[in-house]
Amino acid sequence: MRWTPGGSSSNVEDRRGMSGGGGGFRLGGGGMGIGGALVVLVLSLLFGRNLFDDGGAAVDPNLPSAQTSGGEVAPVNATAAEEELKQFVTFVLNDTQETWGKILPRAAGVPYRDAKLVLYRDAVQSGCGAAESAVGPFYCSRDERVYIDLSFYDELRRRFGADGDFAQAYVLAHEIGHHVQHLEGTDARVRQYQASRPSVANDLSVRMELQADCYAGVWANSTNQRRLLEQGDVEEGLNAASAVGDDNIQRQTRGSVRPESFTHGSSAQRANWFKRGFSSGNPQSCDTFAGAI
Repeated sequence: MRWTPGGSSSNVEDRRGMSGGGGGFRLGGGGMGIGGALVVLVLSLLFGRNLFDDGGAAVDPNLPSAQTSGGEVAPVNATAAEEELKQFVTFVLNDTQETWGKILPRAAGVPYRDAKLVLYRDAVQSGCGAAESAVGPFYCSRDERVYIDLSFYDELRRRFGADGDFAQAYVLAHEIGHHVQHLEGTDARVRQYQASRPSVANDLSVRMELQADCYAGVWANSTNQRRLLEQGDVEEGLNAASAVGDDNIQRQTRGSVRPESFTHGSSAQRANWFKRGFSSGNPQSCDTFAGAI
């Protein structure tokens, strides 16, 4: 992907030097040990939100929010490669938000409002509660922030074979897709239906994730129109979407596939919806719900 290093953004919050950000990731009311964190890692690498209340981290009302976490900030000790990656995600953040700032009002009559991007290490306090890096990238609608531990990208490459800068861009574009859903009010409607109809909760979660994949494709179409894509970039995005399909994850971790337990969609579904957004460049082609809500 053609991009310009050296950019900055007031929407990037670098908390990599913050201590006291954790307190332990909690799921279902109990602390999580190393074994549990591994399970969450595998599932959360799907880039999704369904495991966590309000589309992000597990919520603990007794934990402070990010704004009042009280952690101490120290200078960031980062490698040159990590700093280059920070510049890259900053570029992608700026580009995705500038793109949606033009598209969303025209397509949905909704004004776009910038999300924030929080970079952290190991653990973080979000508006949705405390989370460890094992949860992977996530979007929290309560504070309208995307949270990423940059080490995730190495895990994406090593564990799932999704390499390349556009695979990395897809991750962030997917999370910004969740922010677009929040601005549209889709996430609130989905939570309401999930609460009233638990039997379709997984299906609605899949539809949410596939729409975010499609929205990532819409942004990718814009980069193609502006000649930012290089040979192989689209394939990198499709490979990343396929690598984190529910069926691929279950096959790797269980040795079998259980479609009834899908919460993010199959590899084929995720790749196909990304491709649909990329082909059309129109968010109106991303109606994964088809009257379901």
